[in-house]
Amino acid sequence: MNPFNALLASLLVWLRDDERGDVPGWVLVTLMTAGLVVAIWAIAGDALITVFNTAIERVLSA
Repeated sequence: MNPFNALLASLLVWLRDDERGDVPGWVLVTLMTAGLVVAIWAIAGDALITVFNTAIERVLSA
């Protein structure tokens, strides 16, 4: 096996092993993002709805 193929094979093994173990991290990031969305919506939901409705009215009346 030439050196390029050996390097490519070892790189592919490293990438495959690195990606397999990161599922819990992505689950945590997803749950934290959902929690932030819920928290922001609970705190500023009325203001966000007002901003959205105002923007839609401006676009539709133009």
